[in-house]
Amino acid sequence: MGEALQRLHGVGFEHGGSFVNHAPMAAEALAHMGYADEVPAWVDHNLRHREYHDVPERRWAIDPADPADWRGALGDFARVADWTGLFERELAREPWTEVLARWWPRLLPGMSGMLTHGVIRTAHAVRAVAAAGEDDRLQLTELAHGLGYWAARHSTGGVTVAGEPPPDLPDGDDGRDPVVRALDELVAEYAGIYATVAQRHPIPLIHAVTGPAAVRLVVGHLPEAQRLPSYQVARAVSRRMLDWFHATPRPAAPLPQAPDVAEVFARAAEIGDEHTIKLAEVAVRHEAIAPDPRHAAAAQVANEGIGRFYR
Repeated sequence: MGEALQRLHGVGFEHGGSFVNHAPMAAEALAHMGYADEVPAWVDHNLRHREYHDVPERRWAIDPADPADWRGALGDFARVADWTGLFERELAREPWTEVLARWWPRLLPGMSGMLTHGVIRTAHAVRAVAAAGEDDRLQLTELAHGLGYWAARHSTGGVTVAGEPPPDLPDGDDGRDPVVRALDELVAEYAGIYATVAQRHPIPLIHAVTGPAAVRLVVGHLPEAQRLPSYQVARAVSRRMLDWFHATPRPAAPLPQAPDVAEVFARAAEIGDEHTIKLAEVAVRHEAIAPDPRHAAAAQVANEGIGRFYR
């Protein structure tokens, strides 16, 4: 991953008509799944086939101690380099968990911006930093880029859950925290929805699964008081995306049959699309936590739907 991050470091955050740069996320997912040897070739292919926009120039430093200053820069993509600079400075001075705990509740209401890609990129970076340790500057820089992109593409409409009654959380005796279990069930629920509802295009609704799965990756590193609001926002955002992206309602199709998740991931890696890779990695991860046929079914449907574009 170090070589991949070095090559991707200066690559822009978006390409084409404001499509998101998924390369760091997909490369991390491939490496995490044991496909590290394939990452260099995958990055080569990605860089050849994507025309990434230049990163906007830095303007002026954002003052993290002045709420009016940093709030005024939320959702302003022209300030993305200012945001990444802020997080690079903070991550150089403090443990990454402290930076994350301070900024997570500030960014969480804007989770839906750019279809949750800010939180997804942040989550992949969190997993990599947690595995690599505090001294891995490349991984910490990628975390700064994830947080910075999230801040710059923050959804100004936002999702607020303050004052809402606490939701009922699922019971269980498997040792999982109730909020963690609720997030796992949310991922399975929307995997089942993705696998069975009519869609206009196979990609957008994927983020109703990968968004809460990203929150699930991070929530164990957050202070306990931040965990329930994280679940509540993730649930609201997935519901919002279902409203946006499913086609005319019809009776849900039966859950399709799918191979086991390892085979589904192998096919996703063969297709090579960022979305098939990331959704299949979610399927493998969550199948290991709480087996459910909806995980593999969603990834299989994505492989079939997106794979058509690569024939």
